[in-house]
Amino acid sequence: MMPTEPESPAITPPAGQTAVSPPAAEDAGHWRWYQKMSAVLLITFCLEIGIFLLIFPWTEYWDRNYFATLISWRPYWDNLYIRGAVTGLGLVNLYISLSELLRMRRFHKN
Repeated sequence: MMPTEPESPAITPPAGQTAVSPPAAEDAGHWRWYQKMSAVLLITFCLEIGIFLLIFPWTEYWDRNYFATLISWRPYWDNLYIRGAVTGLGLVNLYISLSELLRMRRFHKN
């Protein structure tokens, strides 16, 4: 059986003094303009990328872009599973943009 660690004694302030609390956090309802703008830019970026990745693999331009012309990639590029995976990435980006849009309520002041 191993001996237990000794308990540390509670630290009490000297007589006549009060305990010092840690500094208060900045007001959570006070947001700067650049925080709001960065949230809007993130939502816009994820929404645009998401829509592009959702639609582009199923258009005729998918087979005519630069990466489709690479010789060793051709069998993979035409695979429907690859197109579905790229579409899935688009759905993930749309989910991120919509969840951030719902989180925009944090900027609303009561």
